[in-house]
Formats: sequence, C-alpha cells, structure tokens
Amino acid sequence: MSEEQQQADNRARATTDEFRAFVRDGWAPRRPTVTGPSPAAAPAAAHRALISAAYPRQRLIIPAGGLKVRSNDCDYVFRPHTAFAWLTGLGADREPDAVLVLEPVAGADGTDGGHEAVLYFRPLADRDSDEFFADSRYGEFWVGARPSIADIELELGLTARHIDEFPAAASKDAGEVTVRVVRDADLALTAQLDAARVENGAEQEGLKESDAALAHDISHLRMCKDDYEIEQMRAAVAATHHGFDAMVAELATAATVERGERWLEGTFALHARHRGNGVGYDSICAAGDHANTLHWIKNTGEVREGDLVLIDAGVEVDSLFTADVTRTFPVSGTFTDAQREIYDAVYAAQEAGIAAVKPGNKFSDVHAAAIRVIAEHLHAWGLLPDGVSVEDTLDKEHGQYHRRWMVHGTSHHLGLDVHDCALATREEYMDAELRPGMVLTVEPGLYFKSDDLLAPERFRGTGVRIEDDILVTQDGCENLSAGMPRSSADVEAWIARLRTS
Repeated sequence: MSEEQQQADNRARATTDEFRAFVRDGWAPRRPTVTGPSPAAAPAAAHRALISAAYPRQRLIIPAGGLKVRSNDCDYVFRPHTAFAWLTGLGADREPDAVLVLEPVAGADGTDGGHEAVLYFRPLADRDSDEFFADSRYGEFWVGARPSIADIELELGLTARHIDEFPAAASKDAGEVTVRVVRDADLALTAQLDAARVENGAEQEGLKESDAALAHDISHLRMCKDDYEIEQMRAAVAATHHGFDAMVAELATAATVERGERWLEGTFALHARHRGNGVGYDSICAAGDHANTLHWIKNTGEVREGDLVLIDAGVEVDSLFTADVTRTFPVSGTFTDAQREIYDAVYAAQEAGIAAVKPGNKFSDVHAAAIRVIAEHLHAWGLLPDGVSVEDTLDKEHGQYHRRWMVHGTSHHLGLDVHDCALATREEYMDAELRPGMVLTVEPGLYFKSDDLLAPERFRGTGVRIEDDILVTQDGCENLSAGMPRSSADVEAWIARLRTS
C-alpha cells in the first residue's frame, strides 16, 4: 500500500462535465504495449514452482510494496520488493501496490494440485475516468500508460486481476486455508492481513514465525542462479564496466573541481541510468582518508593528485540484478611506492580468495584464504603485536588482531540484492558448500586511517579494496568482471589509455 501524499487544495483545477466529455474523446486507439511473453516469464514460473512445492495447499501472498513519499506530493522512484520481482519477473519501477497470490488448487481427485498464480494490480484506467487526466500519481496524463490486464497476462503468463479484487481473494476461506505473506514487502498490507487472520483464529506470534519461513525460503532459493539470471548478471557487469571506464576518463577533471568525489559519483550514475535501471546501491567514491570509512556514501570530498580514490559501484539492470565492483585508482595515474605496497598485498589476497571459489569448498573458505594473505603481510610489516604470529592472529577465539586493518568479510552473495540471500541461515550461507550457479563477491581490503598511530606513517590515510563478481562453475569459477583491470600495473595502464583516448 502506497504511503499517503499530502494533498493541498491550493493547486486544484476546476473540472466540469463539459471538460470531462471533451477530454475523453478524440483519441486514437491505444497501441499494444506487450507483444509476447517477457524473457523473465519462464524463469519466474520456475521460481514459483519451487515455492509452490514447498507450501502445498497454502495461500502465499507476495506484495510488490507501495510508493514511498520523498517529500510532500513527490514519491521516490519505485522498486518492487525482491521476492515479488523474483516470482513475477517484473523489474524496474513495476508495479506499485501489486500483490502476487499463489492460490492453492485442488487436483481432480482432491489431492494437492499446486497453485494458480494471480497478480492483482492497478491496470490502465479507461479514458472516461477522472484518473486518466486528474490523478498525478497513477493517471496516464501524468505518469504514462499502465499495462492492461490482458497485457500482464500475455507478458507474464499468469492470471491478472484488478487490485480491488484482492481483499476478498486474500480473506477467502481464511479460517480453513493457511495464509502466509512476505511481511516486510508491505507493512500496512501485512497489518491488515494479520487482523483478518487473527479474526479467523490464528495466533499473532504464530503468524510472524509462519511468514518468516516463507521469506527465508524465497531468499535461500535465490542462491543458485539459473541461465537467465546469470545472463542478467553478465549484463549488469558489462554496464558497470562502462561506468568505470567513464570515471577513469574523468579522474583528471575530478581533481580540479570542488567535491570531486561527487563528480565521479555523478559520472557513474549517468551510465547506470542510461544502460540500466540505475545504481544497485549508493556508490562509494572515497578519496584519500575517506576510503577508510567502509560505507562512505556522502561523497563530499576532494579528489587530489597523489591520493588514491576507492570506488565501489554497480549498475542495476532493468531486471533488478546488480553488479558490485570495487577498484582503487591513483588519481595521478601512478601508484606511489607505499600505495603500491598496500595495493599489491590486497591484490594477492584477492587472488587467493578467488582461487578458493570452487564447488565443494565452503563459502567461508574464501574469506579464510584471503585473510591469511592479509595477516601474512601485516605480520611481515611488523604491525601485529610483539610475539603474535600469523596463526595466533587467525585464531578466532583469542586472536583477530588483523581485523584492525580489515574489519569486514571478504564475500557476500550477489543477485537481485547487492547483499543477496540475506535471510539464509548461517549453515546455509557461511558454512554451506559452494555450488555451480552461485554468484559471490571477493573483496579484501586494507585500511589505514590517518590517525592510526599503530600504522606506519607512510601508510596512514590510505585505503585499498579490490572487488570482483565471481560465478561458481562446474569445475571452478569465472570472474564475471575480469575485463576490468585489477593488478597495479594494469590499473595504471587503464588510466593511461583512457586519459589519452
């Protein structure tokens, strides 16, 4: 359910019967907006089949979510909930306030017959309605034509109905059929469904636990990507590569303007919006000491010659799959000796982490491989406390000194969410074996804050991270972002090539 906008009457326009009659006539027939099934329709149907099999004879409700007010009568750009996108194939800004219902169907002999997928949404209004010309949130005059019910059915290969029919469908046989909802997709709608379920005898606390199981399963099932999803990940990485090329070409300019970090951020956003739906997350463009703030998204700083700039950014394509890539660049085009020393250590750690990505290894093995290399370099630099060996610091119960300079993990799953499959349990995530089709990041770093008196003076104020998107294959892995240079020498050549092109 969309948030309510404030409505003032100071901008209202008089609407007469004469105007209504005039504005509804004289239009050419609408052209079809959908000519066939979406490429996402078949994969989404396969996803629904997995959930259907896990919850026989139960009604499953997956909202898209509603519009969120940015200020007064202006909304944020809509993005559907990830579970809804995965199960319908709808991406970009579609369809606010829609709800997917997987309705249990009885077989011919009374046994479980699976589910019918029904999408309840707000279809295109007729031109004789006030919505057509007067509704600034949904009207065709204001935001463009919406799909019709026939459009949605052709595009997605499921049953479509008007959103006004949803309340009766959701509460039908509520005392007899178990109803589950993805709670966080639409809190207002969830509250209404909770009230209806409790009224029919359900326990409120039991509802939360029951619903959590559905959300968990949808999240966990996304871990292994199908062919369509891998294709979308490749597209997201390719678009991200273009965005990084553009930022590299703008490094010299960024060093001459105020708030150069935002110059780079804006450059990437241009390409993200042009080649995809936008950025998959707020871009980190962190120059100098800002690189040591892991989630630096203010991007208010200067980009200075002699500094490094750490850029963590990814394009989200229209299907909502996102890349997540980090590169660290010398603004001048060449690393100093101290910068190269740190960079090459991080690169070696990333190489070790990527080598650990293969079927049969655990997800946690990737971090273990990378962090050992980090610990070895810190030990060689004499940064660990006296008497603390590499093995001592890697001890999870009494060590971990190295985390002062790399506090975060090395990997996370990637897909529709930048931190994908987040509701999986630890056993299903950190302790799970890697399987073909998984996509994960490998992103070690080293961060030496400017006021860190335990760091060598030559390192202070320098942060480096290198991150790539890695697909687990049958016999190892594929670096989807391998086309973007990684080694210190290759990064320098990248900058030199684009600055002179």
